[in-house]
Amino acid sequence: MDTAGMRTGRKQLLRICYAGFDLAVILSMLMLAGLIYIIQYGGLMLDRYPEKMILPESSVIIASDGTVLRRIPLPETGYRTNAGLGEMPQLLIDTFIAVEDRRFYSHEGLDYQGIARALVNNTVRMGVSEGGSSITQQLARGLYLNRGQNLLRKLNEASIALALEKRLSKDEILQLYLNQIYMGQGQYGVKSAAERYFGISDLKQLGIGQIATLAAIPKGPSIYNPADNLERSASRRNLVLRIMQQHKLITTDQMTAAMNSTYQPPVKAKTEIVGASYMDAALQEAMQQTGLSQKELRTGGYTLVTGMNIGAQRAMEHVFSQEDAFPPNGKDQRAEAAMVIIDQRTGEVAALLGGRNPSTGDLNRAIIPSRQPGSALKPIIDYGPALESGKYTPDSLLPDVKTAYGSYRPANLNGVYRGQVSMRVALQQSINAPAVWLLQQVGVSYARGFAARLGVNLAAEDNHLAIALGGLHSGVSPLTMAQAYTVFANGGILNKAYLVRSIRDAQDRVVYSHVSAPQQVISARTAADMTGMLRQAVSEGTGRRARMDVTVAGKTGTTQLDMPGVPGKANRDLWFVGYTPRWTAAVWMGFDRSGPDNYMTAGSGLAAALFSRILSKL
Repeated sequence: MDTAGMRTGRKQLLRICYAGFDLAVILSMLMLAGLIYIIQYGGLMLDRYPEKMILPESSVIIASDGTVLRRIPLPETGYRTNAGLGEMPQLLIDTFIAVEDRRFYSHEGLDYQGIARALVNNTVRMGVSEGGSSITQQLARGLYLNRGQNLLRKLNEASIALALEKRLSKDEILQLYLNQIYMGQGQYGVKSAAERYFGISDLKQLGIGQIATLAAIPKGPSIYNPADNLERSASRRNLVLRIMQQHKLITTDQMTAAMNSTYQPPVKAKTEIVGASYMDAALQEAMQQTGLSQKELRTGGYTLVTGMNIGAQRAMEHVFSQEDAFPPNGKDQRAEAAMVIIDQRTGEVAALLGGRNPSTGDLNRAIIPSRQPGSALKPIIDYGPALESGKYTPDSLLPDVKTAYGSYRPANLNGVYRGQVSMRVALQQSINAPAVWLLQQVGVSYARGFAARLGVNLAAEDNHLAIALGGLHSGVSPLTMAQAYTVFANGGILNKAYLVRSIRDAQDRVVYSHVSAPQQVISARTAADMTGMLRQAVSEGTGRRARMDVTVAGKTGTTQLDMPGVPGKANRDLWFVGYTPRWTAAVWMGFDRSGPDNYMTAGSGLAAALFSRILSKL
C-alpha cells in the first residue's frame, strides 16, 4: 500500500513538473515573441510612416499692410506654430522635463522606475489609471497611436519609444514633443499655446508664472488651461512652481511671486472674417506658382503675403451685404454677384469677392470663366482692335443699318437704326450694328489676337462675328475682364493680375516672390483714345450710374436670357467694367442657373451703380 501510494505520488509530482515545464516553455516563448514584437514593431512603424515626424504647421495669409487675415487650421481643426529648442527659454525646457519626465536624459525611452511605480499603483487600484509614460512614450503615442489604455497599446507605445530613441537625439525628441503636445483650446505645441494664452510670440519673453502655466496644461489640456478653467489652472500652476523650486530651477522668492501673480489674458482683436474668396483664390495662385499641393500650403507653416487692400476689401464686403444694391431674388435662388478690383499700376488684385456672402471653399464666381460679357467685351474685341489697326479713330463714321452676315442677323436692342454714327457714339450708346460691322472689317483673327494681348483668350469655337456682342462659347470671369481693362487704364501696358506677393516657408526662406513684367501690349494712343470714349460712355452713355467725384471710364454689358416662356426683357448677366485714375474693377450680377423662375429684369445700370458705391469709398 505504501509502495503504491508512493508511486502514485511520484506520478502526480511528475505530471505537475511536466505541466510546470510546459507552462515555463510557453511563457518563455510568449516573452520571446513579445520581446521580438517590441524590438520590431516600432522600427516598422517609423519606416512605414516617416511623415509622422514632420509636424504639420498652420500657414498664415497676410494682407498687403501686414494684417493677419487667417491662420489656416490643421486637419485636426487646431493650430500649431513650430519652434526650435533654441527659440525656447531653458527654464521652459527644464520645467517640462521636471514635471513630465525627470529622468528624460538618462533613460533610453522607457523610464523603468516610473513604470514600476505605475504598475504598483494600478495593481492597488485594480485598473489602468496611471501610465508612467516618459516624454518619448508620450511623443510616440501622440504621433502614432490613440489615447486608449490597454496592454497592446502600451506595448506598441514602448516599442515606438525605443525606436525613436535609436533614430533621434534626445534634443530632437524633446523638440518634437514640445511642438506636438496638445495644449487645449485647439492649440498644439508650446509656441502656439503661448500666443493663445499670453499673446506672446517670442517664447523667451515668457515669465516664470507663464512657463509654469504652460507646463501645467499637458496633465489635462481641457481643464488646466487658463482660458477654460482659471481656478484649476492656477492650482496646477502652483504645483508646478513647487516642483520648479524643489529642482532648484527657481528660488523660493521667485516661486512665491509667481504664485501671487494673476493671469492676464491677451487682448483679443475683434475677430473679423475678411476676404474668404480672396484667400481661396490666393491659395490657388500659390499652388500654380510653387507646384505645392493645397495640403502642403495649408499645413507647411508657410506665410503668404497677398496684395489685398484691407480698406478696399472691407468696402466691397460692406456694400455686398446691402440688399438694395442687387436685383430681386428669384423663386428658388438668390441673385448673386462677384467683383474684382485691381491696382492698374501694378496688376495687384486689391479686393475680390466671389459671391454675396461667401465662405471658405464656396463657389468663387470672381475667377471662374463662365459668364457671357455682353457689350462689356466691345472695347476688347471691336473698338480696341479697330483703333489699334490705325484705320479708325473715335470720330470715324460707322454704318448703323440692319445687316445680315450669312445666317447671323444681329439687331439693335431698341430696333432703331441711325444710318451712320461715329465710333464714339456707337460705344457710348452701346449700339450693336456698328460693332459687328467693325469686327468684320478688322477681321475676327486680328481682333482675337488683340484680345489675347489683354489676357482674354477666346476658345476655338469663338471664331465668328457673334463675339462682337459678347456672345462666347464658354465665357469670361470678372478677374479676366478687370485685367483687360487695366491695359486701357495704364497707357497700353499690361501688368498681369496677381494676388500673391511672396511666400516664405517655416524657416522664413522665400520660396516665391512675384516679379512684375510690364509689357506694352497695345499702343499708348489706342489706350488714350479708348479711355476718352469710355469716359464719355460713363458721363453721357449707358454707364451713367457709375459716375463719381473722380473721372470714371467704363462700359456696361447685358446678356438676355432668350428662353421660351420668359419675358423679352429677361436678362441673364449684368456687367460693368471700368476704371478710375488708380483702380480698375469688374462687376458681374446674375443667377447661378438662370431660367423661367430665376432671371433679372434690371439692366446693367445696377452693376454700374454697385461699382460707384464701392469705389467712391476708396
